[in-house]
Amino acid sequence: MNAPAELVNQHLIDPEICIRCNTCEETCPIDAITHDARNYVVKFDVCESCRQCIPPCPTGAIDSWRRVAQDRPYTVEEQFSWDALPEQAEIDRGGDEGTPEDVVRITAEATAGQGGRVAPPWSAAHPYQNLYGLARPAVATCSGNFRLTGEDASSAIHHIVLDFGKTAFPVLEGQSIGVIPPGTDAQGKPHFVRLYSVASPRNGERSGYNNLSITVKRVTEDRDGNPVRGVASNFLCDLKKGDPVNVVGPYGATFLMPNHPGSSILMICTGTGSAPMRAMTERRRRRIALNEGGELMLFFGARTPGELPYFGPLTKLPKDLIDTNLAFSRVPHEPKKYVQHLIRERADKIARLLADENCYIYICGLKGMETGVEEAFADACRDHGLDWETLLPALRAQSRYHVETY
Repeated sequence: MNAPAELVNQHLIDPEICIRCNTCEETCPIDAITHDARNYVVKFDVCESCRQCIPPCPTGAIDSWRRVAQDRPYTVEEQFSWDALPEQAEIDRGGDEGTPEDVVRITAEATAGQGGRVAPPWSAAHPYQNLYGLARPAVATCSGNFRLTGEDASSAIHHIVLDFGKTAFPVLEGQSIGVIPPGTDAQGKPHFVRLYSVASPRNGERSGYNNLSITVKRVTEDRDGNPVRGVASNFLCDLKKGDPVNVVGPYGATFLMPNHPGSSILMICTGTGSAPMRAMTERRRRRIALNEGGELMLFFGARTPGELPYFGPLTKLPKDLIDTNLAFSRVPHEPKKYVQHLIRERADKIARLLADENCYIYICGLKGMETGVEEAFADACRDHGLDWETLLPALRAQSRYHVETY
């Protein structure tokens, strides 16, 4: 049996975005870029992926990549004929420069609740994936590390801003990055990649700067309550300004927000599952003057207000931007409330949004929340003349139901 061909990232130029300004060809130090009257293209056998051409590109067209077999790359002649980039083939899984096996495993476990692979919303922006791998990670620096929860809270959750400097690292709301903790494990092997959802919109935590944010809970015990020190979470929560962080990815091509005007978003989350919801909400907040329409509705659960990340900023968002519903399960002298309780209380609106083909549903947080949320959806449907068992497969088929739980 012949060994499978080695898979590599091929650097390409997106012909739909490129404005033919010649910046990339002038910038490339080894003449790996050429053009004809139709397209600018990258010569596979010359390009060394030095990425010097990426920062000067005014459109981002130059920052395009596809996983290919090393002995069957796209030829220059093929690239000259393109009107759009080809779809990514399924071969992009595995390999040191592609998605690491542990990332594939974590992603499969996190998205199991959505019933298999679900396509992104039809209007979602094109996501870039696997630009940086284990062999050549992007090196970011910490430019901010802020504790979100109170000192008396049972968990320490941090908002961490990573600056990529001149390194291109484009992300969309709903994507994740991989962090490689420094050092080795007890067996002397490098630590596994840990995934963190991006908490900032596509134009960065600070608009116009090449940065992003993540939401990290410091892990000090396992699920059974036994003391344990999370390698990646403690590394990140202890970061000082200027500290380097090795980052791989980005990852994720389905948990993406819709872009078309009039689209609504229904978000249900707990704890650090708020990260992608914050990214989507902030994207909409920054574009509120465009009056694009569509509704935002959020159900967010935590033990107490002091343990809910972004509690203060959430309460200050305009009411006409987002319908916020906060559930607290451990407030003294008050009954326990979980997100599914509030979903039932808002059943009228929930049923309307579930039936609206322009509404997209996102669930992120602890895996144990999935069953309660689905049961609450089923109750809301039953009370309003809908059949959840029929509706759920339709939501998946329409790319409207997205789950990431852990």
